[in-house]
Amino acid sequence: MKWYDVTRPLTNGMLVYPGDIRPVFHQEDAGKYLISSLSMSSHTGTHIDAPSHYLKTGETIDTLSFESIIGTCRVLEVCETGNLISRDQIEGRIEGEKRILLKTSFSGKTVFSESYPSLSLEAAECLISCGVRCVGIDSPSIESYNCDGNVHRYLLKNNCIIIELLDLTGVPEGIYEMIALPLRFKDLDGSPARVILKNNRGCE
Repeated sequence: MKWYDVTRPLTNGMLVYPGDIRPVFHQEDAGKYLISSLSMSSHTGTHIDAPSHYLKTGETIDTLSFESIIGTCRVLEVCETGNLISRDQIEGRIEGEKRILLKTSFSGKTVFSESYPSLSLEAAECLISCGVRCVGIDSPSIESYNCDGNVHRYLLKNNCIIIELLDLTGVPEGIYEMIALPLRFKDLDGSPARVILKNNRGCE
């Protein structure tokens, strides 16, 4: 059995999506104890998008079903697929899993690039047709930089939760047990999350 922490560290100067709030963490020595102040976006680092991120009447981060974000998942390597992940590149590889994590060439990178790998709408439709209820990716967003939000909206309106900016470096393709827990921010659209994987069946 092996555990993988696929969460990016939260730190000053970390990668953020252009226009997002840059995180600032400041620690003070109060004599008998240390205490820190935190300033960041709800979509800082490895984070979960709640439906309300794009759907005005969607669920908020504190009301998500644990069944979507805890359980068996499949890590799919799509490192050689270019910038846009197509339907052909994932079709036939899901094999009944409800949670899919996409490992791209962006894992481990710390500098933003507008050409980061992303999911095409056709690939998103394939995931939904296969019954996927959670999809994660290691790039800054599930859809391309010059997007119109269609991929987000399509996934979220079909009850598929999105995890973004994972770090799947060193995680082989295969089946894992996933735990992905956001902070319980009441009525918010998303939250940083700690995401861990447990491999107790071996990799395929």
